[in-house]
Amino acid sequence: MRYILRKPLITYVIGILIVVLLTGAVISRFTSELIILFAVLLVQFVIVILMLLHIFEKYMKPIRKATKTVDELVKGNYRARIHHASNGSVGELSNKINILARNLSELTIQEDIHEKQLVTVIDNTESGLVLIDEKGYIHLVNRKFISLFGNTPKDYKGHLYYDVLDNEKIHHLVQQTFLYEENVKESFTQIINFDKKYIQIIGAPIFNEKKMLKGAVLVFYDITELKKLELTRKDFVANVSHELKTPITSIKGFAETLLDNKENNPEVVEKFHQIIYDESDRLQILIQDLLTLSKLEKDEFELQVTDFHIGKVIEEVIAVIHQQAEQKGLNLTVDVEKDIKVKADREQMKQVLFNLLANAVSYTPGKGEITLMIEKTDSNMHIAVSDSGIGIGEEAIPRLFERFYRVDKARSRNTGGTGLGLAIVKHIVEVHEGKIKVDSELDKGSTFHVYIPTNLG
Repeated sequence: MRYILRKPLITYVIGILIVVLLTGAVISRFTSELIILFAVLLVQFVIVILMLLHIFEKYMKPIRKATKTVDELVKGNYRARIHHASNGSVGELSNKINILARNLSELTIQEDIHEKQLVTVIDNTESGLVLIDEKGYIHLVNRKFISLFGNTPKDYKGHLYYDVLDNEKIHHLVQQTFLYEENVKESFTQIINFDKKYIQIIGAPIFNEKKMLKGAVLVFYDITELKKLELTRKDFVANVSHELKTPITSIKGFAETLLDNKENNPEVVEKFHQIIYDESDRLQILIQDLLTLSKLEKDEFELQVTDFHIGKVIEEVIAVIHQQAEQKGLNLTVDVEKDIKVKADREQMKQVLFNLLANAVSYTPGKGEITLMIEKTDSNMHIAVSDSGIGIGEEAIPRLFERFYRVDKARSRNTGGTGLGLAIVKHIVEVHEGKIKVDSELDKGSTFHVYIPTNLG
């Protein structure tokens, strides 16, 4: 009964019916024409009902639908619409509500798109990002930060920064950022997957439109590669200085002795002259290797690519290397397929062969074996230089192509090595878009494999 009474139209009809019946009862006391009276009242009742139906359909029902639609919009359902044909003010209201709903729906779609774009940018940024509010709670971390510090976003979001970030330098930086309300920079190291990483962190305060501090953004930069380059540069300068110092000191010392005329013995003078010549020759080779490396590393360096037979180049190299091998009593074997034609830089390929063979001669004891093998595959020329020398330890292989790195420092210096030969080989192979690898075992020898595309573009 309560449900029925809540319906406006039914409530109005019942109310009118009661009023009509009461009116008829009062009037019946003053007239005897009951049938006529009730007929008139019935007609009036029907007319009133029809009027109420018209009002309900035209005004009350659209308003109720409009109210329900607005309720849905308030709840966030922007797909809600009024599907009721009406005219006048009520129809205009319905149209306005539908327009509002469409606009809200479009705004929501645009906000979703912008949010996804922002999340994509933040997650794919190469710097770690952390957003902290004014109370110290973390609201956002991106993918790069997770890769640097591990765990998952849930382990950080909603937590106080000093509870989940255990690095004291990060704590100090956040405190300095909030205290001075300006950008603060700090650096620290982090062990990630057993690798030492150098991290630089910048804290930037966040202000609202009233210039009130609302939080801070922490930006984490992985500067490991920059640190390695810096260390490489420092090592390079130190190594060059050391390599230059030895021959220059020798040249200067013996030259001073000769100038003082303290030695009149012709044999001693000749020995000093020979030492000066040898040291100056070593100095010249070192400078030439440095210039070669510098040229190869320049961005504007271009290969002088030509078509040639590798056999001709081998003959020129072996003519020099064979003499060095004979002096040490080494057996040099050459196994090269006939008529191998390659498209590459002829002089650079000659340098690769010479450096690899000279390196094998330097590190192979007397009566040892050295083999040069060259074959052609479908798309590459395979060069293999093997020796029965001292070999290379597994821990040394990753550093083998570094500048000035020597497996046996005493031996390489005694043979006049500069420590740059293999670094030059690696650069030449790389600019030819090729690959180089090493197979080696201590006291059993080494094999250097070089793969050069036979038809370089």
